[in-house]
Amino acid sequence: MDPLLNPYVPGAGRRPSALVGREDQQRRWHVALSRLQSGRSAQHLCLYGLRGVGKTVLLSDLAAAAARQGWIVAKVEADPNRALRDSLADALHAPLSDLAAPKAGQRVRKALKTAASFVRASYDSSGTWSFGLDLSNDAGGGADTGTLHIDLNKLVTDLSLAQEGTGLAILIDEAQDLTPDEMSAICTIAHRATQDGWPFLLALAGLPSLPRILAEARSYTERMFAYDVVGSLPTLAAAGALRQPAEAEGVIWDDDAVTYLVNQTSGYPYFLQQYGQETWNVAEGTRLTMADARLGAAHGRAALDNGFFRSRWERATRAEQKYLRAMAHDQDRGSSTAAVAERLGGSLQTYGPTRAKLIHKGLIYAPEHGMVAFTVPTMAEFIARQPT
Repeated sequence: MDPLLNPYVPGAGRRPSALVGREDQQRRWHVALSRLQSGRSAQHLCLYGLRGVGKTVLLSDLAAAAARQGWIVAKVEADPNRALRDSLADALHAPLSDLAAPKAGQRVRKALKTAASFVRASYDSSGTWSFGLDLSNDAGGGADTGTLHIDLNKLVTDLSLAQEGTGLAILIDEAQDLTPDEMSAICTIAHRATQDGWPFLLALAGLPSLPRILAEARSYTERMFAYDVVGSLPTLAAAGALRQPAEAEGVIWDDDAVTYLVNQTSGYPYFLQQYGQETWNVAEGTRLTMADARLGAAHGRAALDNGFFRSRWERATRAEQKYLRAMAHDQDRGSSTAAVAERLGGSLQTYGPTRAKLIHKGLIYAPEHGMVAFTVPTMAEFIARQPT
């Protein structure tokens, strides 16, 4: 069929034509927004799962939902090489610029002045973040002490109260990469907002280690967040992810073809999009058959091997690849660091630096003390296919 009409979109953070199977998280977010808008309290949201399961897409969907309700929204990606303050400043510029107007109310002007001071403490020493308004005689400011938790507290307070009936939503992707100070600051402010009744909602998304990192940052986070595992899609939702985009183009899947691809992909959203795309490209006519699905699965697996998996494999050094091979003996179950060291013929201390580098590169994570696991599903199967 015509590849120009192909409705499947494999790729990091790309929204699929049919976002299915995430209705619970979407509903929980909507309820939290509505509760805060009506002066009630709500839990913040923690989304965690492996790479390729759609956390970034879901986070973008939640951000868009908050923006549609008039909230000030900042969606950022935590980066070990960039301060959270800088990322937040960049993300807030557009929504705050939309609020800036000569007739803006006092609370909006106060929020704008505070945001400008927050930015000045980061990189805008010239103070050009004025939004075209003279804010010199307005209240606000004071978010430029250089101490993140103090400045963030001031920023969140003024921005969340800037508009009647809405609030501030901050969404942080790859949250496991926040520094301990950043994680502590964001949790402290979220807790304070809940206590004081500010309309502020926080969503964090990251690897399965994120709940543990949150608990280590602040002991009260298990009560402050609603935790949602974002994993492979249930069978019906996975089938819908294949069927719905095709039906919108007037193309029908045979039942056995859908069942085959759902099983081949184990319901992982990224894999469904890749296999769906390849099946579409090899098919003829307006039906997607079992023969098409088998050929599409073979092409899809090759595409994943050459891109999704290989890009990660080749980021590892030879020594790091040996460590990954030793982990692959345990499939996707996770590996004891002691067992991996034993397989490699060394001590825990010998392979500590290798393990740390693999975690820093995002290839593995530590689900708990003494354990490591792959950050992407079926990585062990890919490694088994690689020549030694």
